[in-house]
Amino acid sequence: MIVAYGFANLLQSVAAARTTVHHTFDPGLLLRLASHRTYLIGLTCQIIGFVLAFLARRDLPLFLVQASVAAGLGVTAVLGVLVLKWRLPAAEVGLLVLLFGGITALVLSAEPAPSRQLGTAGLVGLVAALGAIAASGFFAARLHGAPGSVVLGSLAGMAFSAAAVAARPLASAESTEAFVRDPLLYLLIAHSLVGQLLLGLAMQRGSTTAAVAAMDAAGAVPAAIIGVLLLGDKIWPGREWLAGLGFLVTLAAVVGLTRYAQPQHHHPAVRDRGPAMIGVGVVPAQAASTGPRSATTSTGGVGSTGVAGRRRPITRS
Repeated sequence: MIVAYGFANLLQSVAAARTTVHHTFDPGLLLRLASHRTYLIGLTCQIIGFVLAFLARRDLPLFLVQASVAAGLGVTAVLGVLVLKWRLPAAEVGLLVLLFGGITALVLSAEPAPSRQLGTAGLVGLVAALGAIAASGFFAARLHGAPGSVVLGSLAGMAFSAAAVAARPLASAESTEAFVRDPLLYLLIAHSLVGQLLLGLAMQRGSTTAAVAAMDAAGAVPAAIIGVLLLGDKIWPGREWLAGLGFLVTLAAVVGLTRYAQPQHHHPAVRDRGPAMIGVGVVPAQAASTGPRSATTSTGGVGSTGVAGRRRPITRS
């Protein structure tokens, strides 16, 4: 599951960087992304990861599964080293060790147990959340640069978090018929589609570091809290402190890795005054004149860097 999400992170961000930037909440973006073979391969990896995560949610608490999904970014960093020959900074090694330690702590503290059912109130809450996230995304799509990355990334994380909440009790369906007739299935699909669209929009904005950090927090924290409070997620007695520490360490390591899970190929900045091109290795002229900070505000994707040589981070799905 973690490996599948790691591959998806890398491939989908490449496709998003090669697609014209959208400034509206337009589902057509998903169709345009689907025209890229790279995106389709990444989406296939994401679906594999999703299926494995869905099966894991049948018995495992959401705080463990959601943290493991976020940990896919660590796999992306390792893939960059093994496949793309990225350098491995000492700070990244430390973050990978922390990530492994955090996931280990969560595994040791999580007590397997089937989920409680959400009930009518839970279904109404998920429907309301879907409408609120979609409506917020409609307006947030007009934001540019770092604010757009943060807001859209947060909304995408909230949509994926709601999908995880729907998946936990749905995974315990007793038969195929019950599975297909359960409204949670369709809420899960709707939240996933909205989240995927918001993710695509966030990938195209300026600060991908901010987008990933916001998405990881919004995707893991609410689902973990709801799982413990409403779905019957359990922790082995006496290990509550280990679960809390493991969750915080994992989330902190993932947010830290957003700075390093990125290509290390340096490209010259574009200095003409014309419109910025959207693609790999292209940096707007405005970014080229702002010094080191341009590394986190350009609209290029994987393979682009700022003038100061800082690497651009990628996003996850």
